[in-house]
Order: sequence, then structure tokens, then C-alpha cells
Amino acid sequence: MAKMNIKSGDEVVVISGKDKGKKGKVIEVLPKKGKTIVEGVAVATKHVKPKAQGQVGGIVKQELAIDASNVMVVCGKCKKATRAARKVLEDGSSVRYCKKCGETFND
Repeated sequence: MAKMNIKSGDEVVVISGKDKGKKGKVIEVLPKKGKTIVEGVAVATKHVKPKAQGQVGGIVKQELAIDASNVMVVCGKCKKATRAARKVLEDGSSVRYCKKCGETFND
């Protein structure tokens, strides 16, 4: 899998699938699988049995992993969905930036 330009904590919008148009914050990134877990997107209900005495079971809502190609980073400045690109600065460090307005993302 190629390097992902999405990080935990990024604000993203879903661009395809049943949750198209939803915005959320990235909870976890799974680069080996090429997937991300986004808050409030791809929510499934899971029935949980109590494991220990005194613990309660019930129905729990849980976010599922979605493919990283189905989300785009939302720029903090222009508030548009954009591809996050990388550029190398003069000091040799690499930063992500918005392809639409050129603003750098918080890394």
C-alpha cells in the first residue's frame, strides 16, 4: 500500500459509499489495510454479552473501517474537500498542504 496522506485527528468528508457527504474526525488510520476509522461514519450495531460478573451487556454502536480512498481531507482554511499533497521545505522537512488554497495542515 502506498503512503497515506490521512492522519489521525484530520477532519475528512466521505466522497463515496452509503455515507457519502458525511463529515467526521479520523479516529484511527490502518495503513497496512489502506483503511481509516472515521467518527460517526459506517456505524454498525454490535450485540455484546457481559464478560464478567457485574458487567452489563447490551447493544453497542461501533464505527467500522472504511477504505482510505473514499475520504478526502477538509482544509481548515478554505473548508473544502481537497487532496492532501506533500512538499519538502528548505530545511528538508516534509509538510502536507491543501491543493486548492496552498495552506499547510497541522501535523
